[in-house]
Amino acid sequence: MTKPKRLPAELQAWVHARQRFHLSHAQVQMARELGMNPKKLGGLANHRQEPWKVPLPRYIEELVRL
Repeated sequence: MTKPKRLPAELQAWVHARQRFHLSHAQVQMARELGMNPKKLGGLANHRQEPWKVPLPRYIEELVRL
C-alpha cells in the first residue's frame, strides 16, 4: 500500500487560504497569477470590522479586471 502524496508547502498554504477566506478555485488561481502571498491575505480580508473594504473574493476579481 502506497502513501498518498503530500502537497508542497507552497500549495498547502493556498489550500488553507481558500478554506479560511471562502475563496473559489478560480479566485485562488487569479490571486496566484497576481502574485499574492497566501499568508498575507488576512490583511486584505474584511472581517466586517472595516466597512470601507471590499470583501476579499470581490477584491481579487476586481484586480484581475483592471
